[in-house]
Parts: sequence; C-alpha cells; structure tokens
Amino acid sequence: MTARMAECIPLLPVEELARRRRRQESKVGEIWALLDEVMDPEIPVISLYELGVLQDVSCEGDTVKLVLTPTYIGCPALGIMEEDARAALAAGGYDQVVVETRLAPAWTTAWLTPEARRKMTSYGVASAEAGDIGCPQCGSENTQVISEFGSTACKALFRCLACQEPFDVFKAI
Repeated sequence: MTARMAECIPLLPVEELARRRRRQESKVGEIWALLDEVMDPEIPVISLYELGVLQDVSCEGDTVKLVLTPTYIGCPALGIMEEDARAALAAGGYDQVVVETRLAPAWTTAWLTPEARRKMTSYGVASAEAGDIGCPQCGSENTQVISEFGSTACKALFRCLACQEPFDVFKAI
C-alpha cells in the first residue's frame, strides 16, 4: 500500500474495490459483457455482477474461468447461476468453462452495486444499508421484522407499518 492510498478514506470494502478493478482492467471485457445478461434466478432484475456474486473472469487458452461467491453458504441458487452463466457463454461461442466457487472472503451486501440496490427496490426487495430498512413499496422506514428468514436464507421478512405490506430484505452480512 502506498502512502497516498493509506491517506484515502475507503468508500468500498477492499474486496469490492478489488473486484471492480479486476473487471475494469480485464482483457476479456466481451466476456464480462456477456455475463452482464445473466440474471440472479431469485431476483431476475439484477445480474450476477451487480449482485456481487461474479467475482472474476479470465481466460486460459480456450477455457473461460469464472469465480463465483454465493450470497450464502449452501445457496440453492448457485447451481442455477452456474448453469445460466455457462449457457450465456456457450451462446457467445465459449464452450469450455471452469467455475470456481470461492467462499472467502464471504459475500456481503456491501458488494451490491448502487444500481442493484435501485433495481431490487423497484422489484420489491429491500437491502439493508447503514441499518436503515425502508419499505420498497412506499419508502417508509417504519418497518419491523416478521421473521429472520424470508423467501430464502439470505433474506429476512419484514412488514411496513405504514402501508402494511410484507417484503423481503437482503440480510446485511
């Protein structure tokens, strides 16, 4: 770390900054672009990259290597994510694909892009950010937890006390 970097106030977790830099500096931008069309099977308005699951893309000869980090250990959607990524790559002419599942560092909601948070809210799923959980229906922050487990293990179920609507919240991990 340089002296200049040590003086900076980080706005992103170090791992998320590194992930964004890997993409930005990648020599396989066309593959990243293909994978931008692969949506999360549980929230189909955000891509695996926007979700923070797609960590890295590289090529070794004719083989594309993907690194995925699930939102939750044992995430049942991970297999579908992998299949969808393979299908998108095959459609783009990349038939040889190796997928590495990486559990460390663990996925965190801090890896969600701002665009992902916006899309999730309009889809009806909130994401805990700085402890505030606003209702994706009416915007009220007058909400309460109903259950620590929502539609999936990585989400909790909340209710808005203003509009009375229940909604999922991505757990702040």
